[in-house]
Amino acid sequence: MADRDTPRPVRYAVVGLGHIAQVAVLPAFSHAYQNSSLAAIVSGDAHKLSALKKRYDVPRVFTYEQFDECLEDVDAVYIALPNSMHAEFAIRAAEAGVHVLCEKPMAVTVDECERMIAAAREHDVRLMVAYRLHFEHVNLKAISLFEGGTLGEPKLFNSTFSMRVRPGDIRTSRELGGGTLYDIGIYCINAARYLFRAEPKDVIARSVNSDPARLPEIDESTAAILRFDGERLATFMTSFNAVDAGWYEVVGTKGRLRVDPAYEYAEGLAYEVTRDGVTTKHETSKRDQFAAELIYFSQCVLDDTDPEPSGEEGLQDVRIVTALYESADSGKPIQLPPYEPTTRPDATQQIRRPPVQKPEPVRAPAPHL
Repeated sequence: MADRDTPRPVRYAVVGLGHIAQVAVLPAFSHAYQNSSLAAIVSGDAHKLSALKKRYDVPRVFTYEQFDECLEDVDAVYIALPNSMHAEFAIRAAEAGVHVLCEKPMAVTVDECERMIAAAREHDVRLMVAYRLHFEHVNLKAISLFEGGTLGEPKLFNSTFSMRVRPGDIRTSRELGGGTLYDIGIYCINAARYLFRAEPKDVIARSVNSDPARLPEIDESTAAILRFDGERLATFMTSFNAVDAGWYEVVGTKGRLRVDPAYEYAEGLAYEVTRDGVTTKHETSKRDQFAAELIYFSQCVLDDTDPEPSGEEGLQDVRIVTALYESADSGKPIQLPPYEPTTRPDATQQIRRPPVQKPEPVRAPAPHL
């Protein structure tokens, strides 16, 4: 078990060395050095371990079979594995007294999420889901525009998130927890929830597939409607077989907000506000969103405080994803159980760090064409 008297900085093992880990997570430690350090990497690929150990001067490397041994040397893990593996490795880490920062989606099923939360609670470790946009300026500004009344009460949310996924990518495998809602729809769901500051009461969805030979196991595209309290509606569409798009628009009683791009980490985000017929545009430069979440989570570990976004936040989004897929299968609306979060993201969580230079991935092709 890792020493519970956690030293500064928090020592991390990055578990899984796919594309997101290599181009975003590993480089982010250079901007989070005040309270976070890269102590170990874990992979089933010996070549990746060797090359990345040298590139980042990583003290220890481990195979997946050596994961329990790895947990003796670190304070926290950053889980960047396929979705279907999140729960197993998060629970094993928690049982060893190691804090868990887990990529989204938190897991594939509601039961897995609940078991992750229970393990973290039982073993007194912090559990956070890697919603990097909870620390990003543009999305937090969007929240404040409605919270402060500038655009009135938010009534309608609409979003599109699409990309052409590379055939054979893990996102196309049902067994590994693939599907458009798990991978990109979760961003739209989470954004609607934090902008409305509310939870959906029921959902309905429709999935289609125009190219089953290319995507035989998952939905190619899905359209969703979420009905919130106050008879407010959120709609979005996701696709793994359309050109890159990632934006959302919120229409309020006094104005509207459009964020485009809204979900990216590889470029700066931008937004425009329209009120009284006048539109103003704002842009931000690219920033290191992954360093921000590392810094925030490490401080939670050091201060022994519960993070936002919590495991419950991740559980709620997975609950909504599974309900949407159930609706797509049945053709019927699905009721959601009542849920009242204790916290939501706000402007105090903003953390800015300069961008990293994208490294050349080692045996980790980009997921999209």
